[in-house]
Amino acid sequence: MTSAAVLEHPGLLPGALDPTRPHARRTARDWLVDSLCFVAALGWVVVATLDAASPVPSYAERLPYPWMIPADAVIGVALAVALWFRRRWPVGLAVATLPLSAFSMTSVVSLLVIYFTVVVHRRTAVALAVTAGGLVANMFFALLRPDPDLAYWPTTTWGVAITLLVLAWGMFVRARRQLVLSLRERAERAEAEQQLRVAQAQQVERTRIAREMHDVLAHRISLLSLHAGALEFRPDAPAEEVARAAGVIRSSAHAALQDLREVIGVLRAEGSLATEPERPQPTIADLPTLVAESRAAGVRVDLHDEVSAADELPAATGRTAYRIVQEGLTNARKHARGAAVTVGLRGAPAEGLSVEIRNRWPVGEPDTDAIPGAGTGLIGIAERVHLAGGRLEHGRDGSGDFRLAAWLPWPAT
Repeated sequence: MTSAAVLEHPGLLPGALDPTRPHARRTARDWLVDSLCFVAALGWVVVATLDAASPVPSYAERLPYPWMIPADAVIGVALAVALWFRRRWPVGLAVATLPLSAFSMTSVVSLLVIYFTVVVHRRTAVALAVTAGGLVANMFFALLRPDPDLAYWPTTTWGVAITLLVLAWGMFVRARRQLVLSLRERAERAEAEQQLRVAQAQQVERTRIAREMHDVLAHRISLLSLHAGALEFRPDAPAEEVARAAGVIRSSAHAALQDLREVIGVLRAEGSLATEPERPQPTIADLPTLVAESRAAGVRVDLHDEVSAADELPAATGRTAYRIVQEGLTNARKHARGAAVTVGLRGAPAEGLSVEIRNRWPVGEPDTDAIPGAGTGLIGIAERVHLAGGRLEHGRDGSGDFRLAAWLPWPAT
């Protein structure tokens, strides 16, 4: 709801009562303001009645009937009581009491308060319509209740001046409240947008960490499956080899379980990210260790590193290259068991970094014991490369090999 629309409903303004909501109640400020208005209206009734009934030359000399003094007092008291309902029906009270402003002296304060309420809480068009009616009634007031000391036009001018003054004051109050509401709405919107940005940043960070852990977990499980398959294939292997393979399986299973717990913990996090510091992310310098793990699992891997000034490679680019090689080795173990894998890296500052993983396409029927995959590894790698501003290619080449190749930008230092 806009600020202008809010102003059309008094209950939505600070210190106002909304008649459309049964649970709305006057605030302490409302009670204080309404009480002061009621007391001021009653005080003016007393003053105006005493002045009209005084023996000195006054309005009483111009009244055609004596009973008009007590009748006017009753009208003034009734309008003072009606002020307690002005928040609920401001326009209705203004229209109903508009004829009284043509002759009632005791109701002047009450009529001005009701008129002020209309100007503050209703549209400008409504306020101007009530103002026009009041100005017309004011012209009759000078005729029906002439001032003994002032002529007709000075009296009428004073009435117009007071009416316009109340109009200006009410419009100022309305504009100020509208400004306050606009600033409050803007502040609340900014706070909500900030909270949304924080939540989105946390979600992006959790997704990034989960993706990193997914790649590591897939790599460890593929190693685990490879060692278990070797034991199944050679049940008569020497005890030392069996013990060494069992140790590798145990350590890989423990590491995979730990990674899985971290993934679940990250995905379940809702308030904030884990308070523990994030583990150091691998870079291109960790590729020999990654290759050594695959060789220990029985995979024939040849690493050709032709990168110049590797220590100047940006950390993000090195981490992306590591994940590409990791995904390529994982896919080779899954889908091309026993095939030799060639990993090649070359590049230099201002030339970019090229990464290529190549293995022979498996011959014969697909292995029914192959490690199942979710099929999202290459999708994740493609997203990484795209975000890094590089290019990715994968599939069978002209020689029949499966080739995973990427080029990553490497700006000159």
